[in-house]
Order: sequence, then structure tokens, then C-alpha cells
Amino acid sequence: LCPITMFWKFDLNTTSHVDKLLDKEDVTLEELMDEDDVLQECKAQNRRLLDFLCQQHCMEQLVTLITHEPPVDMDEKVRFKYPNTACELLTSDVPQINDKLGGDETLLNILYDFLDHEPPLNPLLASFFSKTIGNLIARKTEQVISFLRKKDKFLSLVLKHIDTSAMMDLLLRLISCVEPTALRQDVLNWLNEARIIQRLVELIHSSQDEDRQSNASQTLCDIIRLSRDQSTQLQDVPEPDPLLTALESQECVEQLLRNMFDGEQSETCIVNGTQVLLTLLETRRSGVEGLMDSYTQGFERSYTVNSSILRGIEPRLKDFHQLLLCPPKKPAILTTLGVLEEPLGNARLHGSRLIAALLHANTPSINHELCRLGTMDLLLDLFFKYTWNNFLHFQVELSIAAILSHSVHEGKPSPGEPGSKEEAPSGSTAPEPTEPAEPTQPPARATENIMVTHLFQKCCLVQRILDAWEANDKIQAEGGRRRGNMGHLTRIANAVVHNMEKGPMQAQISDFIKELPEDCRGRWESFVEETLTETNRRNTVDLVSTHHLHSSSEDEDIESSFPNELTLQQAFSEYQIQQMTANFVDQFGFNDEEFADQDDNI
Repeated sequence: LCPITMFWKFDLNTTSHVDKLLDKEDVTLEELMDEDDVLQECKAQNRRLLDFLCQQHCMEQLVTLITHEPPVDMDEKVRFKYPNTACELLTSDVPQINDKLGGDETLLNILYDFLDHEPPLNPLLASFFSKTIGNLIARKTEQVISFLRKKDKFLSLVLKHIDTSAMMDLLLRLISCVEPTALRQDVLNWLNEARIIQRLVELIHSSQDEDRQSNASQTLCDIIRLSRDQSTQLQDVPEPDPLLTALESQECVEQLLRNMFDGEQSETCIVNGTQVLLTLLETRRSGVEGLMDSYTQGFERSYTVNSSILRGIEPRLKDFHQLLLCPPKKPAILTTLGVLEEPLGNARLHGSRLIAALLHANTPSINHELCRLGTMDLLLDLFFKYTWNNFLHFQVELSIAAILSHSVHEGKPSPGEPGSKEEAPSGSTAPEPTEPAEPTQPPARATENIMVTHLFQKCCLVQRILDAWEANDKIQAEGGRRRGNMGHLTRIANAVVHNMEKGPMQAQISDFIKELPEDCRGRWESFVEETLTETNRRNTVDLVSTHHLHSSSEDEDIESSFPNELTLQQAFSEYQIQQMTANFVDQFGFNDEEFADQDDNI
């Protein structure tokens, strides 16, 4: 504030228009708000202006402006001019205004009465209300929290208007903007006792309109992330976060899944519910040390998924499998490639995202159930059916990358408990069950990973890669267009080759390749040595050539900049593996040290 104050103090211009207006005995609030510099004068703490604004009738008028609809007969261009200016003045973070508004129950009641309006709320006024209350929560915390807790219907009214995004913001401010820690914990306990989490979950239901479901889902996702971030940052918190505990409970997950799948199913409900589950399954991961070993580091994390979440999801895997088979009906859509009679749909896409996240968690009982259902086989069917849906291709690619990166010693349920829900969700080191996932498969090897076995034997991954590649070559030879999933198929093939050479399941994958029928094994070896090698070489040269075309260096000797072909192929293969880790978004890019270390070797 000092620089601004000094600016006005030593301004050599004549007195501001605001001061001139304040010299009038009958000046009105509207006249002051018509001045362009009224907000600047307020933030500069012009004492005469603040004394005027903080009069009871002026404060009541300002609060009324942001909580009541302006007359409908006003010109639309200026209709919300005064409400907007009033909001800016009330949230200008000037102590005198904060003290007046936060300490006067009459003003707070006028503000609070906005929630009594019938839905839908005016979204602009709702944003003014949320911003003003949010500022008071941050600046006059104890007074405002005490006031709100006395209002028995406060949380019910906020949830009643949750279809307005400003109400979602208000809830999140209550969770994230309260200090000190003891008071924050008190607020969290209050919200938990009011069953705010369970009530938000109830709103994700096919009987609710789309906006209510979407905002309830987004609120839950934000609460999960906020709570986890704050629990990580605040090491001295005496109690666990009750809202996060409620969200991660098996009962909460089961209720959410009942809303999604029991009774009438709708795409909106399934998508919004799945987004909450995906957020619950998020894990923090360590940074990547370097590009070449990123595939092994991509699955490291600082904590595992809460086992209660996985126990809640496991019995419903059959519903997600059925969703992939028979999604909610969608009309045909016209695309640039023609009419798509049966679109993939957002529900199936989110189902594939959930499967990828569960495979990343690497839970033995869930892996067994996915094998029993044949879900990975179904995902591959969709991968090759919807050849132009890259969103789906990426999720299938992540699923395969997760399976190939599973550790050799996969966890095992206790004897006599093939589904053992009490075991740790991930990171377990007990040996896996010896019974086969499929009745027709041979007995498991001592170091066998059931998902890897399923991928290569039941899903016939190698054969599918070869058949799809040959079918695409035939189409292109006849003058057709290259299929849209070929880039992802290239990366999947590279992942198989990479993990067969030095991945955690190297021995098992090598055995499966050796056990292929002779003609198929020959096709695979020829494909790897010739077709895939040439594809990688061509793609790498294209990438490097593009880099040089955009280089700022002149007279650059391109030939001397290129490493030999083998190194190019390896670099591109490693680049693809890095893209396929489940941590793709978090790892995209490089840190400064990597640039410094690698500049000479590009």
C-alpha cells in the first residue's frame, strides 16, 4: 500500500474528482461509483472516501446491490455496472471495510439472505456473493465462521444452489482458506458432522440435472486434491482430515457406485462418478531423473491408494466391463470420415480411464477379476474397432504400459482367500496365487505375473499387433488412408520389445515370445528387425529434421549433428516408452539440469 499512498500523496495534479464529490453535502453513492477512479482511491485508503463508504446506509446499499437483481428495464450494457463496482469495493481488501462488513450482523444477514432466493441464481450475482463471502472467510475468519455456523440451513442452501459454480467455489473456500490450523480443523469437523461429503455424493445421480451432477463431482475432486495437498504440507496436523477420510471410505465409494449403476443409468452420472473415482486413485510420483530411465521411474509414488477405495470398486468391476460392452445409447454422429453409427461415448472412455488407473495400482485381487472378466481383451477390441479415437488409444496404451511395468513379485491373497480384500492395495511382495486365471491356461510359473500372462496368451497381443499392421499396409498399398491408431500401435510394439529386453518382466515376456507358434514367431522377429526398426528410424529422422528446421543456428552442419542410426532408433524407442508411462502428463517436459547435461549429445 505504501507506494500507492506515496503516489497519491505527492501527486502534483489537482484534487481528484472523488474528493471534489465528497465536498458536496448531498453526494450519493451512485455518483461516487460513476467515477472511474473510485476503486483506486478506495485501495489507496482515501480516508474521506472510506468514512463515507463505511456509513451504515452506504454499506447496506452496497450489499443490497450485489444480492438483488437490478431492474429489468435498464439498458443491459449498464445493468450490472453498480453491482460490479459494489463488489469490487467490498472486496478491495481494505481493513476498514472488512471490519465493518465482517463485524456487523445486520450486513451479514443481508448478504446471507441471497441464499434464500429460489434457484436458479443469477450467475453474476452469485459470483459477487461468493467473492464477498470468500474474502470475509479469509480476512475475518472467526467472526464469519461463527455467523455461518449459527445458520442451520446454510449448507443445505449452498447444496440447493450447487448447480451455480459460485456455490462450489464458496464450499472450497471454507475448506482451503481458513487459518489457523486449529480453526480449520474445527471447520472440517463441522462440515463432516453435517455429512457434506455424503450429500454431495447423493447429488451424483441420474435423477439430478447435469449441472448439479457436474458441480458436485468437481467439488468432490477438488476436496480430495486440496485435502491431500494440505495434509502433505501441514505435517503438524493433530487429526486426519475428516472429509478425506469420509471420501476414501469403502461406504462412500460403494454409495457412489450404486448411484452410477443401480437403476436407470445415464452417461452424465457415470462420467461424473468415474471422475471422482479417478481422483481417488491418483497418486503422487517422484520426479524423473532422466529420459532414458523414465519408464522405470514413472510408476514410483510417495503413497499408495487407500485399500478401502479398491475394496469398494472391486465388486463393481463387472459393471464397468458391461459398460464397455453396452454403454448408454447414443445417436449416430457425423464425423469428417463419415457417419459413426455407434460412437464410443464419454462413458466408455471414462471406463477405459478407470481400468488404466486400476492396472497402475497393481492390486492382485483386481487383476484376477479383470482377467476373469476379459476386460483387457475387450479394451483391445475397442482399440481396433475405433481406429480414429486417439483418446481411447492412449488409455489402452497406458493400460498395456502399466501391465508390462508390473513387478515380478505380484502380491497374493492369503491362503484360502482368492480375493483377499484385506491385503495391501499395492506394493505387496507376497507371491501370487498358483491357480490360473483362465481355465484353459497352463499352471503359472513361479515368477509369473497374471496380467502379463493374460495379455500375451488370452489377449494375443503380439498376434493382434502383427495382424493390424499387415491390414494397415494392405489398405495403404491399395491407396487408402493410414489408420489413426498406428502411432499408438507403434509405441505399444516398442514397449513390448523394450520390456522383453530389459523390463521387470523380461524373462516372462521372452518366454511367451518363444512359445508363439513358429510362423507367428517368425513374423514377429521379422517385424521387429525390419518393419519396426525402419518405422522408428523414419520417425526419429523426421523428429530431428523438424528440430533442425526450426533451429536458430545458421550454417549448421546437419550431418555432423546426427548420431548413428542405431542410437537414433534407441532414442526414439526410449522417447516412446517415456510417453507411455501412466505419469505421462506429470512427466512431460524436462528440467533445467537435463538440458544442461544433454545439450552436447543431442
